[in-house]
Amino acid sequence: MILAEAVALTVLVVLVLYTLTGGADFGGGIWDLLATGPRRVEQRRLIEQAIAPVWEANHVWLIVAIVLIFTAFPLAFSVASTALHIPLIILLIGIVMRGTAFTFRQYDLNRESRGKWSRLFAGSSVLVPLFLGICLGSLSTETIRVANTASISGFFSPWIGWFQLSVGFFTLSLFAYIAAVYLTVEAKESAIRADFVRRSYLSAISLVFTGFVTALLARSQAPHLFERLTQSWGPWFQVSGALCLFTCAWSLLRERFRFARVFAAGVAISILAGWGYAQYPYSIIPDIPLNLGTAPEATLRLLLILLAGGSAFLFPALFWLFKIFKKY
Repeated sequence: MILAEAVALTVLVVLVLYTLTGGADFGGGIWDLLATGPRRVEQRRLIEQAIAPVWEANHVWLIVAIVLIFTAFPLAFSVASTALHIPLIILLIGIVMRGTAFTFRQYDLNRESRGKWSRLFAGSSVLVPLFLGICLGSLSTETIRVANTASISGFFSPWIGWFQLSVGFFTLSLFAYIAAVYLTVEAKESAIRADFVRRSYLSAISLVFTGFVTALLARSQAPHLFERLTQSWGPWFQVSGALCLFTCAWSLLRERFRFARVFAAGVAISILAGWGYAQYPYSIIPDIPLNLGTAPEATLRLLLILLAGGSAFLFPALFWLFKIFKKY
């Protein structure tokens, strides 16, 4: 059980890293879609410069998470990939469409075609976070039921529901919020920076609203999640997130943009850590606890050793990649 918990904690850390990097890139696509006003061209140019050319590297975290899950928790992976087959397919199509659209937008010389690629890029940037949130929300409800190690819930009922949809919009708001705060650091012109400061406040309001709605729905549709978040250590994650949100807003007001970026990351970490705490001790609520259908201990031990060894190469490589391309 200890090894399974260690791998599950590692998956959660990887999801946090994906949110702080890839999530911010998706958020940039959301603001590309919502770019308005006399500086909309400059806003989109800033987003493009902030995303390119390292944005695809951020998907390494999603790949690591998937490999860890299907290696360490094959039963949970099998059940989830069956019950959530449709939203997962939509999510993957969205990721591919987004990458394709961003690439062709860069090199297409036809202005009309570039506009179409831009809309596809922005639309996919909305689609992916929405369905990522829907999939995560589905794991916390009691809609995915298992019998004889197989899902018996069908292809639609596990993920179609108000709670799952609210988690999708909550994820969308979180990604938009992180991106807006990050872009205040990237912006060099004061007017463009001011635009994204306003967007940071707007997305923070959206984050609070969608979070409140999600919490209300969780009481009836995700009771285990609600109970864990309102008892014992659960409220502290909410306090931590609220403090980070408030401090980020204060830092933006005082034009301490790098501090704001740190506290925006703190908001995301608090949310995901709280979700992981509330989900425990289940992989999928209510039928698959962490210790059910896990890989043998020897496999889990070897997986953690290989992950530690790989991290010694992965983190320096990513650091060097970001350092080089952000410099030039």
